[in-house]
Amino acid sequence: MTTRDPAPRLDDTTLGDEAVRHLQNLLRIDTTNPPGRETPAAEYLADLFTAHGIEPFLDGPTPDRKSLVVRLKGTGEAAPLLLHAHLDVVPADAAAWTHPPFSGAIHDGYLWGRGAIDMKHMAAMSSLVLCRLAAEKRPLKRDLIFAAVADEEAGCDEGSRFLVEKHPDRVRAEYAVGEAGGFTVNVQGKAIYPVQVAEKGTVWMTLKAKGSPGHGSMPREDNAVVRLSEAIARLGRTKLPHHLTAAAAAYIDAIAAAAPMPQSLLLRQLKNPLFAGRILKLIPDKSVANALAAVLANTASPTILRAGSKTNVIPGEAEAEVDGRSLPGQSTEDFVREIRHVVGEDIEIRVDRAMPPIETPAASPLWDAIVATIAEHHPGSTCVPTLMPGFTDAKQWSRLGARCYGFCPVRFPEGGPRFGDLFHGHDERIPVEGLKWGVKVLYDLVVRFAGG
Repeated sequence: MTTRDPAPRLDDTTLGDEAVRHLQNLLRIDTTNPPGRETPAAEYLADLFTAHGIEPFLDGPTPDRKSLVVRLKGTGEAAPLLLHAHLDVVPADAAAWTHPPFSGAIHDGYLWGRGAIDMKHMAAMSSLVLCRLAAEKRPLKRDLIFAAVADEEAGCDEGSRFLVEKHPDRVRAEYAVGEAGGFTVNVQGKAIYPVQVAEKGTVWMTLKAKGSPGHGSMPREDNAVVRLSEAIARLGRTKLPHHLTAAAAAYIDAIAAAAPMPQSLLLRQLKNPLFAGRILKLIPDKSVANALAAVLANTASPTILRAGSKTNVIPGEAEAEVDGRSLPGQSTEDFVREIRHVVGEDIEIRVDRAMPPIETPAASPLWDAIVATIAEHHPGSTCVPTLMPGFTDAKQWSRLGARCYGFCPVRFPEGGPRFGDLFHGHDERIPVEGLKWGVKVLYDLVVRFAGG
């Protein structure tokens, strides 16, 4: 697979079709992580940039885990803008898909494939924006950087973290635009575009219970498996304390404003810790309720259990790995205290990896440019700052001082699948017309914000 054909002219009439073509080709490159093997996708984009006269830089910790960085030089009047996307994707069970996950097939107005919205579409769109700007020789007041990275799905170590630590000057920027926001949320006939300004921290931990080992024929009161199981059950039943962030409050207000009474009044009460739990139980769509609950409290999900090796031997210890996520304003120590309160003093808690939450004030020239650009392309819609429960490469770019926004514009039609249901799900797909709309929005945003 190559992009070495003569580069087509990029303008308003061709940009959308080229985004579809290049996303199709990227989807056909299997970059499932693990093991990743993102280099072929990075090289595909390198060929695209080379065809448009832009020199690519590729590097990574191993030959098959390379990331790509390119830069268009500006006048230096303002600090750089970084567009970014990750090239790895989560696993896909082909038997559960309507169309093969690495086919790049188009059916029913959608382009199907693992990575269609998470997030090879941003890689295709950003690449074409830079290529068009280079072809137009459009003056820029900021350097414009694009990074297509490996390993975001497994923690960023082989991708954005590698670049930040090994090549910081290639990716240092004042602002970064990437995952995850800019998609249409349709509420009661009104369109809302969430723009990520904050994301939760990560606190991955191991819980351990100890007890007396012995023969399985003689039960013991201090059975480590039982003690751990009871602690995990408490953790599953207990809602951690309510913490309202500015981003979550703004998003709730926007959703409430679009809803009719009395739903509007009830939704606003999600900000009140006295009523939030009861209101979440009243929301009929559990995926929506779960998403809202995740931005109103720290969360802890047990994911792996380990104990024993023989049926007739009571093990002396049992372990559980827990995926913890902490809200902005909460430290790792705050999070551990909340978990300790639930599991008890006799359970050991070991933090295996911690990445802090990040938060960017919504008010900025870039925010104003996003709002103005969306208003032009979707009149009557609303942009709203939001908080992401997961983590993105923004964790790494922020270490270099970047103010990070999640904005990968895609217009979703009313009545179609929702972004949240497609993200990491079976039958991941992107609306073809929504992708074409998105690449034009991203181009106009970059011209508005970084143009000379």
